Amino acid sequence: MLDTFRSSSKLFNTFCGHTNHVLGIDYSIFNGNNLLCSGSSDQTVRVWNVDNNKQIQLFDGHSGNVFCVKFSQYHYHYYRQNVICSSSFDHTIRFWDFKNNQQVQMLNKRKITFVALEFSPFSGGRYLCSGSDDNTIHLWDVETYKPLHVFNGHENCVRCVDISPLQTNSNNNNENNCIGVIGGNGYTICSGSYDATICIWDIETAKQYIILKGHKDDVDSVKYGSNELLNTVLSGSDDKSVCLWDIRSGQQIQVFNGHTSLVCAVEYSPFIVDNNEVGGTPNVICSGSLDNTIRFWDIRSNKRELYAIKGNDEKDIGITCFKFLKLKNRKVNNDRSCINLCYGSGKGPIRIWE
Repeated sequence: MLDTFRSSSKLFNTFCGHTNHVLGIDYSIFNGNNLLCSGSSDQTVRVWNVDNNKQIQLFDGHSGNVFCVKFSQYHYHYYRQNVICSSSFDHTIRFWDFKNNQQVQMLNKRKITFVALEFSPFSGGRYLCSGSDDNTIHLWDVETYKPLHVFNGHENCVRCVDISPLQTNSNNNNENNCIGVIGGNGYTICSGSYDATICIWDIETAKQYIILKGHKDDVDSVKYGSNELLNTVLSGSDDKSVCLWDIRSGQQIQVFNGHTSLVCAVEYSPFIVDNNEVGGTPNVICSGSLDNTIRFWDIRSNKRELYAIKGNDEKDIGITCFKFLKLKNRKVNNDRSCINLCYGSGKGPIRIWE
């Protein structure tokens, strides 16, 4: 329950090392350890062990801002490699083995800045989606490190991407039971762009499915819903708003206003609030902004802001990214699994609230 988190939440850990904006973070469990990775405008990729509060690896091979970092489950499950993927202003996507402290591969497209990354939820994470400043989205096979599809349609930089859970009620319903080229039938890509639009793409055909219009400025973050919210997309924008969209109708469901600066990150939270209309349905979303707050919103109760976490004014100067963590083997009050909120800041610190 959100009320439990709100009443007892506190800052319990801070990771210091980055010297500039933390632009991306990711979380995973490797060999039983709770790990974070982070990328920054200081051009480094770092790995942190949450269990012992230590930085365990540093990669400084990029020569530009590191926009996004993701742990690769595909490398871990199929090759027993502990690998991070990172995208950078230096026109590369790089794969790092953080156990053996080495770069294992580099994807390079001259004059293209890779900004956003997301691994596929199908085929064990074998496919990597990237958004770039040439207005395109690429789909890569990380087994061969070769591009498979290019998605064209945006009119400006593709700042963020996400890949859907399986959508069995899409317009391609009759084809979902077929085996596609990459096994992605029924899955779609969502992309947000500096052209102020959000596009939905069919993965197998690389065709545009729908365009969502409503934001008045750059779209910085997009996320697919799941379970009861399967057919929704959440977005955050430089216009300071957070929007919830219905993919089926192409319409905005809700617009959440309250941030006083651009919204860098959005997430569907694991929390619920008491609500007689919806019972136990997950109904809380979150947004992080350069106004130095992470705000919680109830999507079913008149756009109401429920709670806000405020960053350190002098040491954070803005929330640039965040992620919910369910740390393995950690309990709070002996009666629930611990849900933690980790955020990256504009000045470098990474902080975890519980």
